[in-house]
Amino acid sequence: MRVEVDGLSAFAATGGTDPATAAADGAIPVVLVHGAGMDSSVWQLQTRFLAHHGLAVAAVDLPGHGQSEGEPPDSIEAMAHWLGRFVQAAGLGPAVLVGHSMGTFIGLELAAHRPEMVAGLVLLGTAAAMPVHPELLAAARDDLPRAAALMAGWSHGDPGHLHPNPSPGLWMSGGSRALVERSNPGVLATDLAACAHYGGAPTAAGAVSCPVTVVMGRSDKMTPARAATPLLDALTSRSEPAGSATEVITLASSGHMQMTEDAAAIRRIIRDAASAIKHPSRSTT
Repeated sequence: MRVEVDGLSAFAATGGTDPATAAADGAIPVVLVHGAGMDSSVWQLQTRFLAHHGLAVAAVDLPGHGQSEGEPPDSIEAMAHWLGRFVQAAGLGPAVLVGHSMGTFIGLELAAHRPEMVAGLVLLGTAAAMPVHPELLAAARDDLPRAAALMAGWSHGDPGHLHPNPSPGLWMSGGSRALVERSNPGVLATDLAACAHYGGAPTAAGAVSCPVTVVMGRSDKMTPARAATPLLDALTSRSEPAGSATEVITLASSGHMQMTEDAAAIRRIIRDAASAIKHPSRSTT
């Protein structure tokens, strides 16, 4: 699927269906947002299943990532503004936004400032802040293969390093490494700097009015559970309890790359979150 955003082509994987048509027919839109240095292919074990189980699915490539044109936005706020324009151009608002890592910050920002675009949030591997190790930042600028190797090592729990990929014949951590290595020059460094500089997650969380599901990996080294505490406090203390429930799920055998390390659980969690949405009124503005 391609739509025009800001005069440039934006790509989204759809699982082989037309999400705009499905949404017009009453399916709940689900927009999946990848993390730093990655693209829509991280959702390949979710998109087709969800698209063929009653949802209108679009796994987006952010600008400069994957098959989307443009330069990567240099802040989380700018990424969220762009995502809102994508959702509108694709005819998918309000949508359930599913974000991974950096994508969770983007989803929080959009939900806080454009609530009419967001019917629900699913946050995978999130935290109140995402400081980036100086070694990784330096590698992202100067040595992309090393940065990819570092991220692949830190992103998976022990089972993810030892167990096979859910897709037969593939290597789980090797696939993550290859994905980051193929990113466009400068994209990973821009993304990591945006994550490191963003400090608005708890504030945005407190302003979110839709239901939120937070999914944590027990073996997550990049965003360990303790790092999410201020964010969870902000979510659970929201002043609009009706329609803004917060659910926290911990995956016992997963690290940071939950979409591959526990693909079936993530499919189920996304489907459950979308099923709880009562066919939101479609946004046309």
